Amino acid sequence: MKRVPKPVFFIVALLILAFAFTAVFGVAYYNGDNKVTVIKGLNDIRWGIDISGGVNATFKPKDDYDATKAELDAAKATIEQRMISSGITDYELYADSSNDRIIVRFPWKADEKNYNANEAVSEISATAQLTFRPGKSYETETVDKNGNVILKTPTGETKDTILMDGKMVADATAGMQQEQGQNPEYVVNLKLTPEGAEKFAEITSEYKDKTVSIWMDDQMISAPTVNNVITDGNAVISGSFTAASATDLANKIKAGALPFELETVTRGNISPTLGQNALLAMAWAAGIAFVIIIIIMIVFYRLPGFIAVISLIGQMALMIAAISGYFTVFPSFTMTLPGIAGLILSIGMGVDCNVITAERIKEELRGGRTLDGALDKGTKNSLAAIIDGNMTVVIVSIILMLVFGPSNILSFIFGESTTGTIYAFGYTLLVGVISNFIMGIFCSRLMLRSIAGYKAFRNTWLYGGAKNGK
Repeated sequence: MKRVPKPVFFIVALLILAFAFTAVFGVAYYNGDNKVTVIKGLNDIRWGIDISGGVNATFKPKDDYDATKAELDAAKATIEQRMISSGITDYELYADSSNDRIIVRFPWKADEKNYNANEAVSEISATAQLTFRPGKSYETETVDKNGNVILKTPTGETKDTILMDGKMVADATAGMQQEQGQNPEYVVNLKLTPEGAEKFAEITSEYKDKTVSIWMDDQMISAPTVNNVITDGNAVISGSFTAASATDLANKIKAGALPFELETVTRGNISPTLGQNALLAMAWAAGIAFVIIIIIMIVFYRLPGFIAVISLIGQMALMIAAISGYFTVFPSFTMTLPGIAGLILSIGMGVDCNVITAERIKEELRGGRTLDGALDKGTKNSLAAIIDGNMTVVIVSIILMLVFGPSNILSFIFGESTTGTIYAFGYTLLVGVISNFIMGIFCSRLMLRSIAGYKAFRNTWLYGGAKNGK
């Protein structure tokens, strides 16, 4: 058997436990009264309508604009893209072309405290028209709830002249920028289309050393002075952004502007079918079940069982991280009851993976092999069975996500209200299986081979062999 350095067990175990701690509790600090989240944790998960409730709203074109079916479908697609960009999959969205109405239901934010339907609805119904204008003349000055000054309603030349609009933006992402001698700030990075890059080069050349303001609808979000001619098609929007507001703005720009302004006809809160008490009960049930699993694994499988417990902790942490937005490259995900079912099923598969390996090692030891031989043969013999079972689930998960994901070719059969919940099940199941491959197969076997190098842990009884065996 290929030996693994002895310290590897402690290094891997400590890394798993540290990762699990940050995945569950997150990392955040307070800047005055404002909480700044560095790493998202369990409390940052956005729960589905069935668990936390949400918002129900009906929109119509403003000023009784007579929208065509194509325009209503375009507005519906834009709203849908905004929700998908925000990691909201548990939603219902319909376009009623006969009455010029768009109906939408979606869950509350993870950090929602006021449960204000007006604010929630305004986020998805904003026209989100991005424009670049000369100067920075404005009519109205207000202050938002965080004390930031908001400049609204362009006037004069700023109102009359639009240099460029959001149609020339190919992509928008949130990021950070630090000027020399200044604190880093959140910005929105824009990647322009070839036509937009050419137009922006003309604008920056004409308005060099002058102000070009950037507006979202009728609100000024930035008013930079053009210092250089920009020809590479990359632009930066700076302002009083937080991580959340920069991401929100980037998502709105990517989703594009609505074809017409929406007016809210009705809005209201949706009560959860289960609620927070049910979520707390599930958390207690999961904790008790995991304690029972720990006892069974250690009693029946001894040292491999103990290592399996560490790998299961890592698997659960990795699943939470993939849902909460811990990894910034993956957006946060809306967790519904079917999604929780997917996690539970994948944890069961993780237990099964470790049980198969431990049983194979037991059999080899009872067949007379040495400890190293049993570990080598047992892990190899169990690998094929584990991969076969897990790959079947991977295929099923991918099919569920492709067939029942938002806006797929079968949505007209099953309906939007069905697709989101089944998609959540497929997503969490896939994440769980991938986590099982990483933690249950790779990390657990690495730790097992490492700890077997210590003399104190070479008694075969610790691995399921005969008592006092060596």
